[in-house]
Amino acid sequence: MYDTQLLKKLTDEGIELLKELIKTPSTSKNEDKTAELIFNYFKNHGVENVNRHFNNVWAICKNFDPQKPTILFNSHHDTVLPAKTYTRNPFSPDVENGILYGLGSNDAGGPAINLITTFLYFYNMAQLPYNLIVAITAEEENSGDNGVLSILDKLPKIEFAVVGEPTCMEISVAEKGILVLDCLAKGKTGHAARNTGINAIYKAMQDIEWFKNYKFEKTSPWLGDVKCTVTGVNAGTLHNVIPSECSFMVDVRITEKYTHQEVLDIIKANIPNKDTEVKPRSFKLKSSHIDENHPFIKLAASKGFKLFGSPTTSDRAVMPYASLKVGPGDSNRSHTADEYILLEEITSGIEKTIGLFEDFFNVK
Repeated sequence: MYDTQLLKKLTDEGIELLKELIKTPSTSKNEDKTAELIFNYFKNHGVENVNRHFNNVWAICKNFDPQKPTILFNSHHDTVLPAKTYTRNPFSPDVENGILYGLGSNDAGGPAINLITTFLYFYNMAQLPYNLIVAITAEEENSGDNGVLSILDKLPKIEFAVVGEPTCMEISVAEKGILVLDCLAKGKTGHAARNTGINAIYKAMQDIEWFKNYKFEKTSPWLGDVKCTVTGVNAGTLHNVIPSECSFMVDVRITEKYTHQEVLDIIKANIPNKDTEVKPRSFKLKSSHIDENHPFIKLAASKGFKLFGSPTTSDRAVMPYASLKVGPGDSNRSHTADEYILLEEITSGIEKTIGLFEDFFNVK
């Protein structure tokens, strides 16, 4: 089953790397120091083919064979800003009662260490039926263009990707995409004391009510319905002036049943006020999924891994190939004060991941 000695060595070293990452601030667009740590970590472990572009670092297995299919391991090393309600130093990797505290420990330090360690475990094996590439990338938290998206064209053809995020080691086979809409309801200015003008706020209220209640026809077996949430409204200048414009923004979570354009077309065709402007910010963050009959997914399910559909978005959203999401830690802890991960979650996650891939590769 496992090379227990190698497994323990790599796991212990991986946890020490995670502590160094926690010590090193790495908010989105400011990950240069953690990129350096990760690059050097691969080099110090004898990895020959290590690359860096912006603050993205990726390593390629020793016996890469272009005739074999390639699996991409990907996680991120950037973090959000520490919450103002922290009671601990967010950059101090304190361990208490088997709990490792620190910003980025759970999202996505633990999952990143899981994939780095799995990659290094298999690094020297020549008989694998797949190539392995591990990419620990930047700007995930702000969906930046200089994150994983900037290196996809630098990688060989990918068969499927394993994205490391805290999922309690459950496997996300599907993930919702995001479409943010900037909407502008239009009226006509007038005096509030007189029966003049057309109040844009009232028109916006009609549109907002529609967004609240509209149900898209297609339902995803893993992700449920497309979900629209109005998350901001702005209008008015003076108390006695009827506003001619009311802007509002909508967060739309899209399933694999629709493209961004299809959702936008449906909204424009059905919104009550046809003169309301509906402008998408981007079509970049797409819904993602992997067929539940994929050999890897079928194997994982047979080994007791729970499958689920994720409402949150990751770097899977910009990948043009099948992908899944899995990792130690719990998504409910992400972006919270006094973020933490259990050491046992890391060690057992690594064992489970390596064991699953040993079975998939049929390596004993």
